[in-house]
Amino acid sequence: MPSTARCSTPPPAALLIVMLWLTGCATGGSETHAPCPPVVDYTAADQARAAHEVEALPEGAVIVRMLSDYAVLRDQARACG
Repeated sequence: MPSTARCSTPPPAALLIVMLWLTGCATGGSETHAPCPPVVDYTAADQARAAHEVEALPEGAVIVRMLSDYAVLRDQARACG
């Protein structure tokens, strides 16, 4: 005689309650913050030299986009804390 036993799926409300309960437990340790990275200061002469070197790059050089990304990271590091 074949078995007619079926697995029962918990109601969606039960799954929601379990999810909320687990989420509530997980928020206790989320108050730790990663340390802010240091921002290196460059002299005016270094900045002027870098500007001249960037201007000498060929049009469409990928390093220009990378420097732009680096500038965003520096701004974020300054605002950190």
